[in-house]
Amino acid sequence: MARTLKNMSKTKLMKRFIVLHLMVFMLAQAGFTKGQDKKKSEEKVAKQELREIKHNAFTPGEKLHYKFAYGIINAGVATLEVKKVDRKIHGRDLLHIVGEGKSISAFDWFFKVRDRYETYIDEKGVFPWLFIRRIHEGGYEKAQDYQFFQEDGYVVNEDKEKYNVPMAIQDMLSAFYYARTMDFSNAKKGDVFVIQSFVDEEVFPLRIKYAGTKTVKIKEGKFKCYVFHPQVQEGRIFEDDEDLTVYITADENKIPVLAKAKILVGSIRMELTGYENLANPVAKVD
Repeated sequence: MARTLKNMSKTKLMKRFIVLHLMVFMLAQAGFTKGQDKKKSEEKVAKQELREIKHNAFTPGEKLHYKFAYGIINAGVATLEVKKVDRKIHGRDLLHIVGEGKSISAFDWFFKVRDRYETYIDEKGVFPWLFIRRIHEGGYEKAQDYQFFQEDGYVVNEDKEKYNVPMAIQDMLSAFYYARTMDFSNAKKGDVFVIQSFVDEEVFPLRIKYAGTKTVKIKEGKFKCYVFHPQVQEGRIFEDDEDLTVYITADENKIPVLAKAKILVGSIRMELTGYENLANPVAKVD
């Protein structure tokens, strides 16, 4: 696979990687590695009790802004927003999270991207009930609609196909917010955290490896951060297991401020450009 990528033209690779990383949660998605297959997903799962998590990582009104670059070329922007929903499932309150990513106008001539991801998560349990994905990337379009029956342990897609899944399974967007509720204060270098997620009709374990703390300086300021390496498959997009690094604020918010990826033909960078209505003080360094 690595040989195939190296033989591709730089232009084709650039398009492929810009699309892959145009949104912050897509950077996390690069860490998904293949989990159980579809035969295993057909096994019966017992009825489950709905989970509850106490956290203060995010609240309705939060909005994060990012920019993306391929090398020195500005390629796209993305936003992530948390909204309150006047709707309940099983008597439980929901949050509506929307992620949007697009190529900037100067890049549209080369490869136009307009992507939108939505997840309706359980406010107390931080797991999804509904996931909506609409991507428009060049001439490629894709639509996904996943309805999660968390108490019964299965997912139904837009084609009415049913897949059995583990308890409190995440989608690719809700996984990012669930990760923010985790406690890393006592983590040791080398610790690996795993989040089970349902992606493209399969169960994937998202693995993130803790690499310590570091103060990171970006245009928005200096931040004290936790450092993570999402675990990826070597020889595909990345040459080495630690070629993707994500820096997350070392506070109760745990928002990504910077992500850097070394790929076979260059590098990709995601950077925080603004934030609104955080639930807690941010770990900004004077």
